[in-house]
Amino acid sequence: MRASLIQIAVDPDESVEARRQRAASLVVAQRGSDLVVLPELWPVGAFAYTVFEEEAEPLQGPTHEVMAKAAAEAGVWLHAGSFVERAPDGTLYNTTLVFAPDGGRSAVYRKIHRFGFDKGEAVMMGAGEELVTVALPQTTLGLATCYDLRFPEQFRGLVDAGAETLVVAAGWPERRRAHWTLLAQARAVENQAYVLAVGTAGTHADIPQAGHSIVVDPWGEVLAEAGSDEETLTVEFDPAKVGATREQFPALKDRRLGLAPPS
Repeated sequence: MRASLIQIAVDPDESVEARRQRAASLVVAQRGSDLVVLPELWPVGAFAYTVFEEEAEPLQGPTHEVMAKAAAEAGVWLHAGSFVERAPDGTLYNTTLVFAPDGGRSAVYRKIHRFGFDKGEAVMMGAGEELVTVALPQTTLGLATCYDLRFPEQFRGLVDAGAETLVVAAGWPERRRAHWTLLAQARAVENQAYVLAVGTAGTHADIPQAGHSIVVDPWGEVLAEAGSDEETLTVEFDPAKVGATREQFPALKDRRLGLAPPS
């Protein structure tokens, strides 16, 4: 399976519409990949709280339209990162869209864990409530966004729901880059799954971004890692390795806590 992680830079001098079109062009350029992944809140910037209200859009707004078209043109599964969604009741969400190679929408995930403590996303946005997986022909994706990476119970729930490849779209700050790499590897090892984690590059809202998108295999080995600047990280991996790893080292079968009671 071939995956391309687009580590797009969020430039405050670039309009949202211009970045949508540029992101679409980057997606289309990945023809031949099976899966393409964009980072968190790339249209506006994950820390650009002051524009969330202004740039919020409905679920089937301009980002949905442009990304659906790009997925179809490239013929790829597209995890379109996330954008600021305004729900019909006015609530804002940090929302991920996944599109099939024909451009049809396959999944919607609203970020469960909101970052900011007593400001920003944590107080401006609603929290998602549902774990979301997406069945591709080669593997089943489990979806998570940025701050979710710090909550292992979410990933274990995704694995229990059948996930074999955990996809994390992020806008992770440079000052905590060591945590980014450590947590991505930890989520891979403890769940015996691939982790595809893609972040933004550049600086927005005066926050330098970590970049360093990373692909980790079920043993915790780093298969590929980007640098700090905008780039597309493409890697080929064998989804069958998940099942083989879980069979060879069946740690998940030895779980005793957090299991649903027998019916």
